[in-house]
Amino acid sequence: MSSLTRIAVVGTGVAGAYLLNRLPADVEAEAFEMRTEKNWYTVCAWGTSQPFISDLVKQAGFNFDDYILHRGKKMRVDLGDEEVTIPLRGLVTYDKHRLTEDMLKGKKVHWGAHVKEANGDFRGFDHVVDATGLHRSLLPKVQDDLLIPALEYQVKSKDLPYDDFVIKPYPGLAGYWWYFPLGDGMAHVGGGDLHHRYQGDLDEFVKKYHCEVVRKIGRPVRVTPPKYMEPFFDGKVTGVGESIGTVYPMLGEGIIPSMQCVNLFVDHLGDREGYRKAVLDHYSEYAKVYRFIKAKVEDKFSLMKMWPSLLSVYMYMRGNERRFGLQTRFNDFFKVITRL
Repeated sequence: MSSLTRIAVVGTGVAGAYLLNRLPADVEAEAFEMRTEKNWYTVCAWGTSQPFISDLVKQAGFNFDDYILHRGKKMRVDLGDEEVTIPLRGLVTYDKHRLTEDMLKGKKVHWGAHVKEANGDFRGFDHVVDATGLHRSLLPKVQDDLLIPALEYQVKSKDLPYDDFVIKPYPGLAGYWWYFPLGDGMAHVGGGDLHHRYQGDLDEFVKKYHCEVVRKIGRPVRVTPPKYMEPFFDGKVTGVGESIGTVYPMLGEGIIPSMQCVNLFVDHLGDREGYRKAVLDHYSEYAKVYRFIKAKVEDKFSLMKMWPSLLSVYMYMRGNERRFGLQTRFNDFFKVITRL
């Protein structure tokens, strides 16, 4: 059992909220959130794999099925002059905000807490967790951190054109446009792209389909993997989740990876080096995806040179269809990585 008795969790997104429900009963934890409770809201398109995340959410004491909004059957991938249809294996949208909110109920949360320095602000705590995601507020900055600008609209309309998931990758694999249905005439429509090509696409969609924009969220996504995000520690601070790069670069998806990172942290309480090694091992495939995307973005991609890494990435996704909630077929994978 860890000797850590009081832990401060900074950030109440997926990683922070989940951690509060996964710590042992003999660990006293308090959360610190820079936003006020009134202004607090969770971000991202709310898409994840129901078969896989259900087990993770159950470990925190919740039933994931209570939060599902839409169960997907197929995903359309628009390649411009061709469309690929990917069969889904449990990909859903869920009410991420409500689940995260429920995870915070009954927990001690300091709202509107602008934490600047761990040692000064947390003298009474044995350990501090940086779960601030993109901000990485309490950990040192890293070199060459790749952040993809993104903007998402939550829209409502009677004229929504799609009844399931749609994505449109931008040329050069610098990002993609997405449509995630939420049910009851609602959807998340967004785009992430290094070249900011999504703004016009989103505004055109809103106008064309007579959408009411319920909410706009602009927030970059970190796709730099853990291998390039060290240090994970600084003084009494340990990073968890997106603050140390646990977003799967190929999809820009970090919900399940953040929860997995929390479980690695809990499994290695009091053993920092064990936690570090477990993180680097668990997310090792992310580094291969990252190098491929970076080569595409920098126009340095060579299919011949990168083929071994790409085959490894394909095998990783093919062997983890339950984790990703979609069927991975070689022809679809090859078209996406070579055509764009």
